[in-house]
Amino acid sequence: METKKIRVLIAKIGLDGHDVGAKVLIFWLRDQGMEVIYTGLRQSVEQVVEVALQEAVDVIGVSILSGSHVSIARKLMKRIQERELTDLLVLFGGTIPKDDIALLKEAGVTGVFPSHAKLEEISTFIRANVPAR
Repeated sequence: METKKIRVLIAKIGLDGHDVGAKVLIFWLRDQGMEVIYTGLRQSVEQVVEVALQEAVDVIGVSILSGSHVSIARKLMKRIQERELTDLLVLFGGTIPKDDIALLKEAGVTGVFPSHAKLEEISTFIRANVPAR
C-alpha cells in the first residue's frame, strides 16, 4: 500500500526578503520525499492560509528573519482557526531568540527551529508529528 506524501508549505510572511535558508530547507525536504510548495517572498497571513487550504498541506513552515515572529504567529494561528484547518503542523524557523520559543508555542506553533537547527531535526520532527492518513 502506497502512503501519501507529506505536503509542506514553506512561507515567507511580511517584509522579510531573505529566503536562502528557506530554499535550502525546501530542497532538503524534497530530497526526503516530501512535496513542498513555496509561497515566495512577502506574503500575507491570509495568502498563506488560503494556499494551505487549496493545496491541502499537512505542514505550514514559516521562515522568518525579521524579528516579527511572535506577532505573525499569533495572526497566523488565529487565521488557521478561523478557516478551521485541523491536524496541521505549524513550524517556525529562522532568527528566533530562545526566550521567544515559549511564546510561539503558547500561540499554537507546533515546532520551533532557530537558525542553528539541523535539517535532519526538522524532517524527523515533521515525520514524527504529521498525523497518519
